[in-house]
Amino acid sequence: MDEALKELGELIVTALDNEVTGYDIAHGELTLHTRSSCILKVLKHLRDDSHCQFKILIDLCGADYPERPRRFDIVYHLLSLTLNQRVRVKLETDEETPVPTARDIFSAADWYERECWDLYGVMFSDHPDLRRILTDYGFQGFPLRKDFPLTGYVEVRYSEEHKRVVYEPVKLVQEFRSFDFMSPWEGAQYILPGDEKAADENGQS
Repeated sequence: MDEALKELGELIVTALDNEVTGYDIAHGELTLHTRSSCILKVLKHLRDDSHCQFKILIDLCGADYPERPRRFDIVYHLLSLTLNQRVRVKLETDEETPVPTARDIFSAADWYERECWDLYGVMFSDHPDLRRILTDYGFQGFPLRKDFPLTGYVEVRYSEEHKRVVYEPVKLVQEFRSFDFMSPWEGAQYILPGDEKAADENGQS
């Protein structure tokens, strides 16, 4: 399997030597690396070339690495039913640089790119309808960024008084508890299985 993927990777790199910056194989999967400005040419080649025939866009997703200058990975997963092969294409971008939309090459990219914008805030240039798709229209921030708080900024509830859904700042009211990691409420008052081994190693009886 890896030999076939390596052969395919070399074939693609040879055909797109200026567009594909490299490839790697891990866990039986081929990953191609490219630049944002080249993504459309790479996707079109993977779709139309007779050695590839990756005609189905299975998924388009993002990943956030905030310690990097170009913090976002945009990842495309393609499938070739004809050759029974899969390939992954990755590129890096930042918060300000838009990625060209792949909608004209794979129509399925339409909603995938909306989802990526909604959750990561990555812009896709020339997308005809780039708006939120999973969160509410008034949602603030991008919930899959690593710097987005786990609690979010607002909570939503139905107000019987106003007879509508209302947004309120998140309030986490909880009394302080000290956990001992044995029993979450009152603490274990017995020797847990395995503790006797630690006592024996310390010379205790």
